[in-house]
Amino acid sequence: MPKTPVYFFSHGGPDVQYNTTHPVYPVLQAIGKEITQKVKPKAVVVFSAHWQAEPNEIHLNNAEHTDLIYDFYGFPPKFYDATFPSVGSPPLASKILSLLSDAGIPAKGLTRGLDHGVFSGFNVAFSPDTNPLTCPLVQVSLFNSEDAAAHYRLGEAVAALREEGVVVIGTGMSVHNLRDMRVAALQGGGGPLPYVVSFDEALKAAVEAEPAVRRERMVEVVRRPDARQAHPWMDHLMPVYVAAGAAGEDKGVQTWTMHEGSFAWAQYRFGDVPE
Repeated sequence: MPKTPVYFFSHGGPDVQYNTTHPVYPVLQAIGKEITQKVKPKAVVVFSAHWQAEPNEIHLNNAEHTDLIYDFYGFPPKFYDATFPSVGSPPLASKILSLLSDAGIPAKGLTRGLDHGVFSGFNVAFSPDTNPLTCPLVQVSLFNSEDAAAHYRLGEAVAALREEGVVVIGTGMSVHNLRDMRVAALQGGGGPLPYVVSFDEALKAAVEAEPAVRRERMVEVVRRPDARQAHPWMDHLMPVYVAAGAAGEDKGVQTWTMHEGSFAWAQYRFGDVPE
């Protein structure tokens, strides 16, 4: 069985599944169809920006059925009625725990619902009505840290899943600064703040570097002078490090991006898509 590709979704906020006119909407739809119709995974393992467990410990959902977590506030009532049908896989969760243990990463399983970093973007990519995800879905946490190298190693620890037909997806944003939303709005025109462009381009260059030097180049990115502007806290950035680690010797490519205010929407794929 050929190795599955690895993906990074820039997922936006809880509104992404309702904002059908946003340019990212058809992009996520196309990526979702690529996964369901060409890759045809046996399961999906997702790492979301919105689940950070402990500084040195990983948690994962080992339940077969869970609810959603509406981990946001101040949105219209319909946002809190969102659904996303999914089924977990205790055997796959157990396999992941074993892989993490082998890699020396402390981890434990528990029951936790899917957060909006998963269900909002997945409702676009894997619409239950038009492109349902019919395989098991297991969510794994990040570390509660900004340690890029540790998150890269986390991805490496689960890379073997790709040889068993499992697709690994990280969800976050390539640039994510909520604090500067008002600043961006006040400058008018909806154009991006300067650091949005510079950081997104630097991340692209690092992700698309040859795999032999990719880890080093990506770790350098978080040390850039504009990194703290692009990510006041790096939870939305760390999932791309997990994805790159899981990719191993497969190259990464930015399939799409958009610079908008204080955000960037880069989408990445590592590895080849089956013909």
